[in-house]
Amino acid sequence: MKFSEIPGNTDIKAKLIRTVLDQRVSHAQLFFGPEESSKLALAIAYAQFINCTNKQGIKGKAPFTNYELRITNFDASGIDSCGHCPSCVKYQKLAHPDLHFIYPVATTKRVSGKPQSKHFIEEWRAFLLENNFNSGVQSWYEAIGIENKQGIINAYDCSEIVTTLSYKSYESDYKVMIIWMVEKLYYAAAPKILKILEEPPEKTLFILVSEEPDQIIKTILSRTLMVKIPKNSGSTQAPNEDDLVHFMAFRQWMRACYGAKILDLIKFASEIARSGREKQKSFLLYSLRTLGFCASMNYLGQIPEGIEGDELKFIRDFSPFIKPDNLTDFNTLFNDAIYHIERNAHPATLFLDLSLKIVRLFKPNFVSL
Repeated sequence: MKFSEIPGNTDIKAKLIRTVLDQRVSHAQLFFGPEESSKLALAIAYAQFINCTNKQGIKGKAPFTNYELRITNFDASGIDSCGHCPSCVKYQKLAHPDLHFIYPVATTKRVSGKPQSKHFIEEWRAFLLENNFNSGVQSWYEAIGIENKQGIINAYDCSEIVTTLSYKSYESDYKVMIIWMVEKLYYAAAPKILKILEEPPEKTLFILVSEEPDQIIKTILSRTLMVKIPKNSGSTQAPNEDDLVHFMAFRQWMRACYGAKILDLIKFASEIARSGREKQKSFLLYSLRTLGFCASMNYLGQIPEGIEGDELKFIRDFSPFIKPDNLTDFNTLFNDAIYHIERNAHPATLFLDLSLKIVRLFKPNFVSL
């Protein structure tokens, strides 16, 4: 993946290129942005550029001390990896021996015990190449067939990170470890990688990729340089089907909660309990995002970017019910629910309890049956 193959993001590309040419590559970086952003593609292109042996567009024999690279208005147009040297060829195939990936996994029919990222590497390469390096975590889970299980970055993979990076690089200057969807890192496994993330071996680069940086374990987040990747401008990508399903379910759920329709809430809890824990968490994260849109519309008068049609109408109608005296309570309830789902709480009971607590936020004098 070359920078030139990624649309837009001109300023970010220039900043990333300049860190390499100035020899100021931070050893742990977090690329974060919405699903529609090119964060993973940029991470791979960045790693490929770092290890390219025939970088293009650089004048002079000593590019790292070239005065032209020190000017304030740095122009990176034309500077890129070559795409043809042995390192680039292997990067293009995602098969470079010094490029390592970690991503959330779970047991499947093929991998029945102690799942690790390396067990799914062929599926991972095919998944990225088929989707042009830009697809969401739910699509990944479907590609490997984890069904209703939770995908996580587990302790086995954390141990693998430490072991892999303890070896010398095979052929490139930098060893690169890309951790995709780092917010899925299992909290009990995180301590295994804290030391190596803070003090890695020389010429080791961690690139963490995330869609929900607020969900990242704080001790991990504090050790990274954050790079925000915006949604691709002028993107023609179709609306996310999961978000559409989440919107329909959330609207129906909130209407049932506001109307205190207990039988409808029992039915809702029973139905969502059958959807699998990853989809339950995805739905709750969507709910939190919608609450944020309501607050933004209420207090800042801002129309959420990319929201339109029935969803925008619902947010306009719903936002007056999200008030200063209940916004924090809503936020706490949804975050607590995500926490308990991750720890295998009984989903039907959890969602019914959550529904009744939301009813009480709308109607403080409500007494449940």
